[in-house]
Amino acid sequence: MKKIVISLSILVSSLSANAGGLMTNTNYHIAFDRMFARGATTEIDAVYSNPAGLAWGHEGLQLSLNFQKPWQKRDIDISIDNFLANPLAGNPGENFQKKYNGEASAPIVPAIFASYKHDKWVVSGMIGIVGSGGFVEYDEGVPMFSVPITAKVYSKLFQSFAGQRVPVEQADVMARKFTLDTSLKGKQYIYGFQANFTYKFLDCLSAAVGFRANYYDGYYKGHITAIPGQEIAPYVGTEPLVDLHLNCIQRGWGFAPIVSLDFHKDKWTVAVRYEFRTKIKTENDTRTLTVGIRDDSGAYTVTDVKAKAEQYGNAAVINDLSDPDKLGEMAGKVAGYLPNAETRYDMPSLFVAAVGYEFTPRLRAAVEYHYYDDKNAKMGGDRQETLSHGTHEVLAGVEYDINKKFTVSCGGQRTDYGLTDDYQQNTSFACDSYSIGCGGAWNVNEKIRINASYFCSLYSDYEKKLTNAYGTPYNATKTYSRTNHVIGVGIDYKF
Repeated sequence: MKKIVISLSILVSSLSANAGGLMTNTNYHIAFDRMFARGATTEIDAVYSNPAGLAWGHEGLQLSLNFQKPWQKRDIDISIDNFLANPLAGNPGENFQKKYNGEASAPIVPAIFASYKHDKWVVSGMIGIVGSGGFVEYDEGVPMFSVPITAKVYSKLFQSFAGQRVPVEQADVMARKFTLDTSLKGKQYIYGFQANFTYKFLDCLSAAVGFRANYYDGYYKGHITAIPGQEIAPYVGTEPLVDLHLNCIQRGWGFAPIVSLDFHKDKWTVAVRYEFRTKIKTENDTRTLTVGIRDDSGAYTVTDVKAKAEQYGNAAVINDLSDPDKLGEMAGKVAGYLPNAETRYDMPSLFVAAVGYEFTPRLRAAVEYHYYDDKNAKMGGDRQETLSHGTHEVLAGVEYDINKKFTVSCGGQRTDYGLTDDYQQNTSFACDSYSIGCGGAWNVNEKIRINASYFCSLYSDYEKKLTNAYGTPYNATKTYSRTNHVIGVGIDYKF
């Protein structure tokens, strides 16, 4: 069985370097990775975390360049009782259990920060990957494909048992004698450019307004082909059980205003920030979309779905997708990739409140709260409606200056997404988590600071019960699990 590569373009809640919401990254600067609670900072990372706090930052120009490397596992463990049972054929079935191991990674993720302060005014900006990014690879497929195909082959074998052409005891082995040739890959990046304008109204109060332009860039390319092997071809035919070819590009823009306030007095800093929802609507540029499928009678047909949609319109194709004698069982796999079809990838509004306190000139700590209004941010297929609530996050961190040269810090974060069974999918699932991070900074001189960090997320497994799993007559238990690690390094420069 060849590799199946499913992009994070498909995985809406997929891998990213993020410590944030379902569609939002929050870790751009290395200072976040090593402390987490940065919502009350007045340093260069405040360009994102606390724009109003820049009013108490460095006078003049400062720049920051950051690089992060994430890697992640996304595993699906499925257990099915009495799988392939067929009492009429004398087969009691078996307990099927398999773990589909997903290796996910992303390239080096950069972020650039800049700010210029003059007296009470500050102008600042940043560029980064604000949502998703990366790839996930499953060496042995995912159950949404392999389980129903295995069950379908088995069912067709038993159709010939009346003539006893296939011994019952060989059925379990023979049912798996097919080749699943799959290569489906892609990407999902949301690039963001943010600009802020900050003004200090009082000695203890400042405000900032800004906006972020977000550009969605994604594609899906590949095929899924299930071909019967020599042992079963005489009974089920030589044509593929399913044959899907896809090449689809999606792009779109979105904009969001941002406002923030910062109260800074003595040892205290209190900050709030609100990011409005970013409405992102993408339109499919479908280059290839063909489907070959075997109906219940055994007849095999190939349909150029792209050409048919262009000739008769998407509505006619969608009607075929709902017809079990045509493309019915492929409906959920191709409906979202029809030519010119639109998909929403909104980034939710975000409310942030943070409190920082300086215990001594060398010891600082902060606590922070995030709320992502995911239920009012449109997702493909209106999946946001299946969430029980928006995402809640609680963060805390502490930072200590060992001396004038070296600083160490650590922090933690709890993320609760409001997940439900209806939200979770093979190609798009999330798990609540605890994240911890640590790292340090080296003040090379008065102008240069180097940051380094490591953080990991400890996810809670999500268990989902399935009835008639993947269109088969079997019940199943599916467990989603994830791990996530990120290392980072960055340099801050003050002019």
